[in-house]
Amino acid sequence: MDALDILTHIDQVVPYYQPIFSADEQCIVGYEVLGRFQHGNEVISLGPFFHDETIPEEFRMEVDHAVTTKALEQFVNEQPASLIFINRDANVLMIDRGESFLQLLFQYKEKGLSLNQVVLEITEHHFKGDIQQLGHVLTYLRTYGIQIAVDNIGKESSNLDRIRLLAPDLLKIDLHSLRTSTVSYDDVLYSISLLARKIGATLLYEDIENAFQLQYAWRNGGRYYQGYYLHEPSPSFLPNDLLKDRLRDQFHTFIQHEKKKLQTLYDISEQFQARVSDLVAKHKKASSFNELISALAKQLSDCSFRIYVCDEDGFQQSANMFKKGDTWELQPQYEMKNWSWRPYFLENIIRMRSRKRGILSDLYSDIETGEMIRTYSYPIDEHHYLFIDLTYEYLFEHNAHL
Repeated sequence: MDALDILTHIDQVVPYYQPIFSADEQCIVGYEVLGRFQHGNEVISLGPFFHDETIPEEFRMEVDHAVTTKALEQFVNEQPASLIFINRDANVLMIDRGESFLQLLFQYKEKGLSLNQVVLEITEHHFKGDIQQLGHVLTYLRTYGIQIAVDNIGKESSNLDRIRLLAPDLLKIDLHSLRTSTVSYDDVLYSISLLARKIGATLLYEDIENAFQLQYAWRNGGRYYQGYYLHEPSPSFLPNDLLKDRLRDQFHTFIQHEKKKLQTLYDISEQFQARVSDLVAKHKKASSFNELISALAKQLSDCSFRIYVCDEDGFQQSANMFKKGDTWELQPQYEMKNWSWRPYFLENIIRMRSRKRGILSDLYSDIETGEMIRTYSYPIDEHHYLFIDLTYEYLFEHNAHL
C-alpha cells in the first residue's frame, strides 16, 4: 500500500497484539504490539512500511507513534498481562537517543503504566551506527525498569559479540529457519543458549508454526513462546489462561518423551559400563594399550568405529583403532596427540575419576567423518581412560540419536 495513503489516513492505523506464552505458568505473559492498517474490510500489516528505508524516518516515526499510543492506552485501561513488547528501529531510536520514546512512556506512567512492564524490542543486525552508543542508550533506558529484547536472533547476520555488548534481558530466537533445520542451525542455537546463560537473558522463541517447533523451543531452553501455532495477532486482548490446558497437555507429552530419551541413554550407559568392564578385565594382561584396543575392537565391532586411550591430561597413549568398512586398522599417527582442548574433556576426566564409572557423551558431529556420534568414555585406571566412538547407525537402532 502507498505510504502517502497511510499517512493521510493515520486514524486507520491500529495496533494488533500477538500473545506471548510462558512455559512456567502456561499462560499469556505479554503481548507484542504490531502495526496494522484498516482498509475497508481488509486489515493490512504495516511491517513493509516500517522496514522501507525509502520512506523518510519522520513519517515512519509518526505512524509508529500512532500505533504505540493506541496500544499503551488500551494496555493501561485493560491491564491484560504483565508485559507489553514495543518494537523500535534502533536507527530511529538513536536519532534522539531514545528521549521521545521515553517521554511517551512517561505520559502513560502517569496513567498507571509501570515501566518494568515495558519490553523494548530492537533488531541488532539492522543497526548501522555505533553499537557502543546504542548500548549506552539501552543501559540508560534500563535504569527506568524498561526491559530490552533483541529480536530475530539466528536470522540473517546476528552478531553474538554485539548482542553481548547490548546485554539484553530477552533474546528472541527466530524459528523460521527450523523448517529447513540443519546441524549448523543447532550449533548456532547452542551458542545462543550459552550466551543467554552468560548474560542472564531469557530465551523467547518466535515464529512457532507447529507442534514440533514448540517442542524444539521447549527442549532448547525457551521460557516464552510466540507464533501462529499458538495464536495469531488479534485486535483485542485474550484471556490469560486461554491455552493453559492445551499447553499443559503438550508439555506433559514433551516431558514424557524427554524422560524416555534420558532413560534410554542411561540404560545404554549402564550396558556399556557392564560390557566394557568385563572386556577390560578380560584383557587386563595386554602388553600395551594398542594390544588392548585391538582386542576390544573385535568385541565392539557392532557399535563402534574408533577406539583409543588417553591419559588424564588428554595425551593419547595409543594409536587409533579405526574401522573402515568391515576392517579395523591401527593408525599410529594419533599417538601423543592432545585432546584436552575439547569441550568438557577435563571435566569428564574428573567425573570419571571421582565416580569410577564411564560416561556417555552428548550427540555431536565428529571432526573427521562429519557423522553425528556419541562417545563412551571409561576409566581403565586412575591415570588412563578408554574412548569408544559409537556409530550413528548403532545410536539410531537404540533410539539414542535424538
